[in-house]
Amino acid sequence: MNASIISALSALAGAAIGGLTSIVMSWLTQVIQARAQQSAHDKSLREDLYRGFIEEASKSYIDALQNNKPDFSSLVGLYSKISRMRVLSSTMVVERADQIARKIVDTYLAPNKSFPELRELMISGKLDALRDFSEACRMELRLQSSK
Repeated sequence: MNASIISALSALAGAAIGGLTSIVMSWLTQVIQARAQQSAHDKSLREDLYRGFIEEASKSYIDALQNNKPDFSSLVGLYSKISRMRVLSSTMVVERADQIARKIVDTYLAPNKSFPELRELMISGKLDALRDFSEACRMELRLQSSK
C-alpha cells in the first residue's frame, strides 16, 4: 500500500475513535446526571413522606395521650404513609414507623394523661415516641446521600 493511503486511513481511524470517545463520554455524563437527579428526587420524596408522618404521628400521639376516642382519619393517614414507606424506605424505617403506630393505638387504650403527667413524661424523655424513627430516617437519608 501507498504511504499516503496508510496516512489517510490512520487519520480517518483517529477521527472515528475521537468521535466515538466523545459520544461515549457524552452518554456517560448524561447517565450520571440522570442518576444524580433520580437520587435527589427519591431523597426529596422520602423527606416529604417522613416529615408528613412525623407531623401526623405527633398529633395522633398527643391526642391519644389525652383522649380514649381514636381519631380514625389520622390513623388511616398514618397507615397510608407507612404503606408508602414500604415501597420507598428501608426495612428499619418501616419497622420503626410500625412501632409508632402500635404505640399510638395502645396509648388510646391506656388511661388519659393529665397535664402534670405529660410534663413528667416530657422530663423523663418518654414522651418522645418518634426518636427511633427519626434516627432511622436520618441514617437512611445519610446513607443515600453518600452513594
